[in-house]
Amino acid sequence: MIAVGAIMEKMADFFGEDKHTWKMTGLLHDIDYGKADMQKHGLISAEMLKGKLPEEALHAIKAHNERTGFKAESMLDKALIASDAASGLIVATALVMPEKKLSQVKVSSLLTKFKDKSFARGVERKKIMICEEIGLPLEKFLSIALQGMMEVREKLGL
Repeated sequence: MIAVGAIMEKMADFFGEDKHTWKMTGLLHDIDYGKADMQKHGLISAEMLKGKLPEEALHAIKAHNERTGFKAESMLDKALIASDAASGLIVATALVMPEKKLSQVKVSSLLTKFKDKSFARGVERKKIMICEEIGLPLEKFLSIALQGMMEVREKLGL
């Protein structure tokens, strides 16, 4: 997903990690979506990408779906889970803005929407909160995520 790849690239930049690996992990983590049953989602992606991405990226892809049995342990694992969930919140927030544009979304509006459990019910807020396990307070994480998505807003049509 373009949005998750953009967030992951910004996260790598923030943490001083390998931007290419993190971006590609975000871009390709759902490559099997719709092709595999949800029990195997992530496992199939990792198999498809074996030899094309480093092992740490493949582990993150497997771990982003808790049904695979792979635990999120590394910073990359946790960043992918949080970024994937945050992208949904950010898109949903943009879509309720008058012009349906990311440029109208502010971190304060994301925080408000995050707290409103009736908004974007499919967004797993506990997964977004994994950002705190890698040392990022929610507000800072949402700021980084929004910046990343702003850089690809035209590709997203937002």
